[in-house]
Amino acid sequence: MVVEIGAGDGALTEHLLERADRVIAIEVDPELVKRLLLRFAGNPRLKVVASDIMATDLTQWGRAVVAGNLPYYITSPVVERTLAMGKYLERAVFLIQKEVAERITAVPSTRDYGFLSVVTQLSAETKLLFKVPPGAFSPPPKVDSAVIRLLPRHKEGEAPSDPTPLLAFVGLCFRHKRKTLRNNLTGIFPAAQIAELPESGKRAEQLSLGEFRDLYRRLTGS
Repeated sequence: MVVEIGAGDGALTEHLLERADRVIAIEVDPELVKRLLLRFAGNPRLKVVASDIMATDLTQWGRAVVAGNLPYYITSPVVERTLAMGKYLERAVFLIQKEVAERITAVPSTRDYGFLSVVTQLSAETKLLFKVPPGAFSPPPKVDSAVIRLLPRHKEGEAPSDPTPLLAFVGLCFRHKRKTLRNNLTGIFPAAQIAELPESGKRAEQLSLGEFRDLYRRLTGS
């Protein structure tokens, strides 16, 4: 089963119906909902849901693949909401702005690596599958796009049961991206404790996911 976010006029929906046994197409625009219902009238494998994705429980249909062409302004909250599906998420495939895709899939010590990279990669393995030029759309947008795949970390120990404290800590580390961990964490933790850290002179963008976890454990005892 596939849950499609932002089905629009059904361009992607048509292809999903060729591959999936069932498609849940979520669309908030009433006019586009009408078009979808007319275009695919009588198809028993499609369910059109007129709803705002941010107010929709994505787990209500059971385990699913999630797909969609996401606008830039809503990419981060949709990705976060999708990953919050936990065991109900099989995988997610999104078409998003290329720059955001590069940030989500970035590795440490690169220009694009930041808080968004860590937030996403804490819950999923990320991969940029391919880039899509503006000419592939009508009308063509002013930005390049890319398709990313997110594979949730379901195995025990891969992702914390409650990532909130760790993410809050990572947010502090990235508070001023160009400053060192010593500068960003001073005042939050005792200065003597920070001074003993081998990583204190590094910037947050230099730390891997595992290194953030290890640093958090040493500073908090959690």
